[in-house]
Amino acid sequence: MAKGYWVSVYPAISDPERLTAYDKLARPAVQAGGGRVLSRGGRVVAHEAGITQRVVLIEFDSFEQAVAAYESEAYQKALVALPDGVERDLRIIEGID
Repeated sequence: MAKGYWVSVYPAISDPERLTAYDKLARPAVQAGGGRVLSRGGRVVAHEAGITQRVVLIEFDSFEQAVAAYESEAYQKALVALPDGVERDLRIIEGID
């Protein structure tokens, strides 16, 4: 079965405190959904579009598990802590077997 991944890029973080509040809620919700953080805010070398801001990569055992974790009640509560101060592009993608 192909794994599932959350890929998040943060083009703008104008309120880092909101990001911290979100992380405190999101981390246990993601772990409860079976997610494993592979990369979070480390070094980035940007090519083409040039986005060097924060990137987060989370792995799940399946694409369906990744979607279910995002739609979970616990994660939806975490999203409430991520309003105005943070711009994010999150994609849920299916890996290759």
